[in-house]
Amino acid sequence: MPIAVDAVRVAVTLGDPRGIGPEVVAEAAERIRDEHPKIEPILLGSNDDVASLAHRFRVEAVGEFSGSLTSAGELSLAALRRGVEMALAGEVSALVTGPVHKPALHAAGVQAPGQTELLQELTGARTVGMLMAAESTRTGVPLRILLATTHLPLREVPAAVTDALLDEQTSLLDEQLRLRWGMDRPRIALCALNPHASDSGLFGDEEERVFAPAVERMQERGLDVTGPLPADTVFLLALEGTVDAVVVPYHDVGMAVFKTLAFGRGVNVTLGLPFVRTSPDHGTAFDLVGTGRADATSTLEALRLAGRLCRSRPDPTL
Repeated sequence: MPIAVDAVRVAVTLGDPRGIGPEVVAEAAERIRDEHPKIEPILLGSNDDVASLAHRFRVEAVGEFSGSLTSAGELSLAALRRGVEMALAGEVSALVTGPVHKPALHAAGVQAPGQTELLQELTGARTVGMLMAAESTRTGVPLRILLATTHLPLREVPAAVTDALLDEQTSLLDEQLRLRWGMDRPRIALCALNPHASDSGLFGDEEERVFAPAVERMQERGLDVTGPLPADTVFLLALEGTVDAVVVPYHDVGMAVFKTLAFGRGVNVTLGLPFVRTSPDHGTAFDLVGTGRADATSTLEALRLAGRLCRSRPDPTL
C-alpha cells in the first residue's frame, strides 16, 4: 500500500554519467524542492557527483566513474541496485531513474533489455507493466498507455501477445489505477494488433482468437474493458476522456502516439513493483550534454508523479 507520510522521500538515480541525466536530475531536484517541499529527493551517483552536488542536495555515492563504457554501465547498475535496496528497506517511498545507455549496461554484464525488466529481476516481482503516463499533454488531457509487450523485435510480437498476457497486463493496470490514481472503476480500451482490428478476419485472426476471449473474461470479472479497437481510432477515446487508459500490443504503436502528444512531459511508470518507480520519457541524449539545451521537464514530471502516487490519498498540490 502507499505510504502515508508528510514527506515523500524519493531515491533518484542519475543515469549514465556521460548523458544528460546528471544535469536534468539536478535541475529537476532544485525545482521540485522549491515547488513541493513535501518531496525529498536523494540522489544516487558517483563520488564526483557527491563532490559537485552535495552542497545543494543529499547525495549518496554508489561508485566511481573511470570514463569507459563498462564503467558507465557499472555505475548505472550500482545506482539502480542501491535505489531498489533503499525502497525495499522502506528508506524511501519511491525510485526515480535517470536515463541509462543499454550498451553500457550490457557491457557491465546486464542481460535484461531495459531498466523495467532489470527492476523486475532485482525485486523478484512476478509481473510488471510499462505504463507511459502524461497527466497533461499537448491537447490538455491526460494520456496513459500501457505497453503489453516492451522491447521485442516486431516479428516476435504476434506470438508474444497471448490472451493470458492481455489479461495479466490489463488486470495489473486496472489494479494500479485504482490503488495509485484513486479511480473507482477505471475505463480501459485494448488496441488491436492488426489493421482495422482485422476487419472481421480479413487481415488476421488475433482479434477474434486472442483479444476477444481475454476481454470477455475480464468483463465477467467486472473490469470496464472495451476492444479490441483499431489503432487509428482507439487513442481518440483517451483524448476525448471516454477511457482512462489504453493497452497496446507492442512498443511503437503506443510510443509513437505518446511521444507525439506528450514528449518532454511524459513519465514511464513501472507497475507491479513493491514500490513506486517513475522515469523520464527520454534517453541519454549524449549530443545535448553541456549545451544548455537539455530539458528537465520530464524528470520534473517523474518526480511530481512519484510523489503523488506514493500518497494514500491523492494530493492535489503534487
